[in-house]
Amino acid sequence: MTGPEQTYVEGRQRTRLQLSLMVNFFLLMALYSGVLGVLLPNQIAVLDPGNKENNLALLFAITSVFSTLATPISGALSDRTRSRWGRRAPWIAIGSLVGSLALFGVSMMTTFWSLMVLWVMAAVAYNSMQPAMTTLIADRFAPEVRGGVSGIVGAGMTAGLTAGTVVAGYLAGQAVLAYGVFAAAIAVSCLAFVLTNREPSSEGMPHRPIKWGEFLRGFWISPREHPDFAWAFLSRFTIYMGYQAVAAYLLYILRDYVKLGDDQSNIAIANMAILTLVCLVASSLISGWWSDRIQRRKPFVVAGSLIMGCAMVAPLVWPSMQGMWLYAGIIGVGYGMFMSIDIALMTQVLPKSALGDEGRDLGVLTTAVNIPQIISPVMAATLLGMTGGDYRAIFIAAIVFVFGSALCVLPIRSVR
Repeated sequence: MTGPEQTYVEGRQRTRLQLSLMVNFFLLMALYSGVLGVLLPNQIAVLDPGNKENNLALLFAITSVFSTLATPISGALSDRTRSRWGRRAPWIAIGSLVGSLALFGVSMMTTFWSLMVLWVMAAVAYNSMQPAMTTLIADRFAPEVRGGVSGIVGAGMTAGLTAGTVVAGYLAGQAVLAYGVFAAAIAVSCLAFVLTNREPSSEGMPHRPIKWGEFLRGFWISPREHPDFAWAFLSRFTIYMGYQAVAAYLLYILRDYVKLGDDQSNIAIANMAILTLVCLVASSLISGWWSDRIQRRKPFVVAGSLIMGCAMVAPLVWPSMQGMWLYAGIIGVGYGMFMSIDIALMTQVLPKSALGDEGRDLGVLTTAVNIPQIISPVMAATLLGMTGGDYRAIFIAAIVFVFGSALCVLPIRSVR
């Protein structure tokens, strides 16, 4: 049995697909950052002010458990999907619709556990469509142009992370409107994406019945047999352990570490995001173009990790808005550089498969982002408990993890 014949896009079709991917990832990342960074923390703080940190950590942990399971499983199932719309499109369309309905319902919840249930439903749906979108880069773009594509998509992703925080910060007082804007935007965008970027039919591909033992064993990718894949996974895992520790508690850092009021902190997090946005987009586009020009990936990922670590030093040394402004600008440069090349690097360390298992393998790599969402907020809450609420402990741990990510990239041999 052989895998699907490669049908790489060219010309206008390639331009349209990469711009469409950029828009979709922009909106998806905007949704994640706006909801997880601003809307849910505000809603949780209103429901139970005295227990907000622990409740937020619990929400992140439970959500990420389900997301971690959903991502590789949906990626593997998309590899096996046979339809006239292709393998990935059905997951993108259905996932966006189900997720958006659940997300809008979150805005009307009045208890922590009802909020939790609906948000988990939304997260599972969105995480089921994300590996399908990511795998299209491996499916439809030739390896030598993936740096540029990754740069454009990475610019969209990083800009979305910033734009979502801006929008959510200004709409935080109108929860129904804020959730509705994010839910509607991603649903409309994904449906338009499927209709305007028709994927080749997969109906003629050989059917792959699920043999559960073989199916489950496929999620284990041996570090001994595929060391580059393992190092890429570890690099992603460590950088997100550091990044998520700060990002998840950014609103509370502004309130309890920098000592801003509730309204001030919502505006500050939005204004910081604007600065980050400018730095992110410029860094992503330049890094992606430059990486393709010299056909190198590793130096950019290493440099991005080191710059992100330097950004986290600023508020540690200056626990003020001046330190937070430095953080916002420098993190934009580093994270933009990392994100722009990360996707291209990940597609080039995938195990070679004749069966077309790219969706499964990229789903496994995506768990390197999801697992830190389980562990990192819990780690941060534990550090706060051990230090009497001293947020410097979070910054120190984050710096160690992010610098460690740079070291994990160096042993990769199959990618320059």
